[in-house]
Amino acid sequence: MPYVIAAPCIDVMDKSCVEECPVDCIYEGDRKLYINPKECIDCGACEPVCPVEAISQDRRVDPEHAGFVEDNRRFFVDLLPGREAPIGTPGGSNKTGRIGVDTPMVAGRS
Repeated sequence: MPYVIAAPCIDVMDKSCVEECPVDCIYEGDRKLYINPKECIDCGACEPVCPVEAISQDRRVDPEHAGFVEDNRRFFVDLLPGREAPIGTPGGSNKTGRIGVDTPMVAGRS
């Protein structure tokens, strides 16, 4: 998983990163954005534009946010509440639009 969006994005979702992503691999949950690990090309265009510094490479995630590496993957492979199937790899967030639901880890954070 090349890039990951961690806790600082929760309830912020500035979306500057979405505008910079050349492959449309950043998806919108309810409270947070998620990068699809199979669609990300590891270009890094999203990282410098994030105003809350929530984005980093999976190998450079701050230890306090390490759980977001796996949680980001789960957003795409697990069945999320209210959905009939996992999101998977749809080929870009423009094809799905706003997902509107988060992983249990993000949904349960205060």
